[in-house]
Amino acid sequence: MSKNLVRKAVIPIAGLGTRHFPASHAVKKELFPVVGPDGIARALFHYHLLELDTAGIQEICIIVQPGEDEMVGHYLRGPGKDYLKRLEKYPALLREAEQMEKFSDRVSFAVQHEQEGYGHAVYQTKKFANGEMILLALGDHLFRATPGTAGVSPGEGDSTSAEIISPYRELTDTAKVSNGKSVSAVNRISSNELKGYGTIAGKRRAENLRLIDVSLIIEKPAVAIAREQLRVNDLPNETWLGWFGMHLLAPSIYDVLEEMIHNNVRDNGEFQLTRAQEIQRQREGYLALEMINAQRFDFGVPDDFVRSLQEFRFSP
Repeated sequence: MSKNLVRKAVIPIAGLGTRHFPASHAVKKELFPVVGPDGIARALFHYHLLELDTAGIQEICIIVQPGEDEMVGHYLRGPGKDYLKRLEKYPALLREAEQMEKFSDRVSFAVQHEQEGYGHAVYQTKKFANGEMILLALGDHLFRATPGTAGVSPGEGDSTSAEIISPYRELTDTAKVSNGKSVSAVNRISSNELKGYGTIAGKRRAENLRLIDVSLIIEKPAVAIAREQLRVNDLPNETWLGWFGMHLLAPSIYDVLEEMIHNNVRDNGEFQLTRAQEIQRQREGYLALEMINAQRFDFGVPDDFVRSLQEFRFSP
């Protein structure tokens, strides 16, 4: 595989976790324990680091509330010598501790001092991005490839490979063909899901039908608007493409967000990332990648958390 063009990733965990109260008052939701397919219990956000490392990402910025950088840093630095001694009886867990410490050297933090929306949170990472593309992944969701399916990375031709490709890598590899444009991962949603996702209209590229030139982005559209304005060719009726939870963002997104904040352009009282993405699309174009061999696990609300715990641990 050729050198990864995307070096940096951003994981936002600055939300208040209100829907998980009172548990989130004791432990930040992105630090809730999640048992992986290997039977090891890790903090939820830890799985992002593992996937990003595999995808070739070198630097990771975590967006936090004031004071939470120390909490997350303490987790990554791992236990002291006495506890490590106890872990010698469990080689797999000892390796986890060693890997966590290595991650701590690659993770930095951006602080969101006020809860002003997702776009506002992302804007806090402008200095970290430093003019480079970033991979952005929701902190309270997890993503992985579907085992048993073959995939082809979008930047590597059309020949089928037996390799299972991480959705993190699939998205970062679109940088090879996006010509500098932002690319959002999308998946198919139904009418009752429209209220929860940014949704697109667009046209598939002939050379790669999963890659879509986006012609419109609307955040949480009404069904009537989606039917009228948000079509993608070849989709069945009453089916749309909505945000999967991962975005490859061109650096101009920070210019758009800065303008929005300066001009106080808000939606429902907050600076929304989806609005910035639509403005970016109007100025320079925008792409979407339909995810077909990938799973998304939503840990954002208690019932989804319980369901995702089981699915993440045991689903194929």
